[in-house]
Amino acid sequence: MKKVPLRKCTGCSEMKEKRELIRVVKAPEKKDEDGRVISGGEISLDLTGRKPGRGAYVCKNTDCFEKARKARRCERSLSCKIPEEVYEQMSAELQKAAEDLRGE
Repeated sequence: MKKVPLRKCTGCSEMKEKRELIRVVKAPEKKDEDGRVISGGEISLDLTGRKPGRGAYVCKNTDCFEKARKARRCERSLSCKIPEEVYEQMSAELQKAAEDLRGE
């Protein structure tokens, strides 16, 4: 029997199967040959669970997302400030993903 990976939701703090959660990812920083940061650190939703970078997980539930947002749990997990525009974009993507799931 194959072992199912578990992750903790940053909103409700419940351990759930990885495929039941949506990953919020902070992309790794890209540096030039002198070690200066060129780009990176972008925050986005990873619906596939395959993007490189530091991840935090949240349920496919807008209530959990709002709890995590209000308590700044994703920011704590990713060790960075998340701009309000990114939260708005993530909220829209989460609602779209939830609608897609209902449509199946």
